[in-house]
Amino acid sequence: MTESVSAPVPRPKPLLGASDIRALAEELGVRPTKTLGQNFVIDGNTIRRIVSAASVDPAETVLEVGPGLGSLTLGLLDAAREVVAVEIDPVLAERLPLTVQTWRPEQAQNLHVVLADAMRVTDLPAEPTALVANLPYNVAVPVVLHLLETFPTLRHGLVMVQDEVADRLAARPGSKTYGVPSVKAAWYGTMRKAGVIGMNVFWPAPKIASGLVGFERHEPPATTATREEVFAVIDAAFAQRRKTLRAALAGWAGSPAAAETALRAAGVDPSARGEVLDINAYTRIAEAKAAS
Repeated sequence: MTESVSAPVPRPKPLLGASDIRALAEELGVRPTKTLGQNFVIDGNTIRRIVSAASVDPAETVLEVGPGLGSLTLGLLDAAREVVAVEIDPVLAERLPLTVQTWRPEQAQNLHVVLADAMRVTDLPAEPTALVANLPYNVAVPVVLHLLETFPTLRHGLVMVQDEVADRLAARPGSKTYGVPSVKAAWYGTMRKAGVIGMNVFWPAPKIASGLVGFERHEPPATTATREEVFAVIDAAFAQRRKTLRAALAGWAGSPAAAETALRAAGVDPSARGEVLDINAYTRIAEAKAAS
């Protein structure tokens, strides 16, 4: 009787480590800047964790924002069909293809680098279906909202942001962290907190932990109001967070009385506060004002 021999478990492909990241930075004369929110991931296991949590399909085109020196890019190329990397720093954008050619020569043709500000990009060389990124802390929310609005092919994703920002994006109505990012993100999809990343896996180490936020896109709420009209209500409601909606929406509606009329038409208590309403309630308020 012969014993069955199990196939050996393939070793994971190498990823950039701390010494590799620092060597690349020194070669390029790069010093991470707070202005661009640059904190490079230096731990391969963290990269693998992010890629796994993102549930990237091998046939997908992944959009990565701020690839930096390429830590996450290599992990994404191992999991996806191709990666479109949007980088604002020309030095980093020019070096990234060479890094991929060195570490993943068989996948070099699957990388497309776009030198651009992610807040202004409107066209990409391939239609992305997933967003996976270590986002600069100072622009994380507007970048996510801009990309979801601009690229409707994005079906799901996972972003790493400052932990408190992750809590805001994934917050539900009635919670202390629920606010403008929570409601606007809910227009596009369902957000969920997917984990916390410690400070020691970055160079330079940030002063606060990072959070992972996963999302699944859904259709926007069925409404006759435009996205801009709905978002205007959201902005007004949270500009004076502690006020009742009748008072907070007075400027938006034209007067407290007009705000109350729109709120009652939408089935919303005028004495309620914005933090208890979900995205559907905000769409009804926008509709009610447009119809008045």
